[in-house]
Amino acid sequence: MTQNDTLATTLSQIMNYERLGKRETMVKANSALIRTVLTLLQNERYIGAFEIVPDGKTGILKINLLGNINKIGVIKPRFSVSMAEYEKFEKRYLPAKDFGVLIVSTSKGMMTHLEAKKMHLGGKLISYCY
Repeated sequence: MTQNDTLATTLSQIMNYERLGKRETMVKANSALIRTVLTLLQNERYIGAFEIVPDGKTGILKINLLGNINKIGVIKPRFSVSMAEYEKFEKRYLPAKDFGVLIVSTSKGMMTHLEAKKMHLGGKLISYCY
């Protein structure tokens, strides 16, 4: 059976394991989008290191959890956001100012909304984490 949204499934599993207090999780879904989002979360210190464990197919992602995530999820539909609209979406998806990150797909690649603001870029909202 195929999954409709592998990123949503991955982030949901991370959230569930965080709530249970687990220190690692194994995710079967493995794609460039998921690895990029995990790298951004790792750079922001929400998750620890992750690695690809070979399984004969695409590989399984082994993710170390730090216990720093309060909530994480995808943003559907993928709203287009301009430079002037970041504050509106921060208020919608994040609990407080300067608390948490929105992950944005821009013409310069995937980055957090803070980096996109500095570079004066708009894009499509992918996910949020705080």
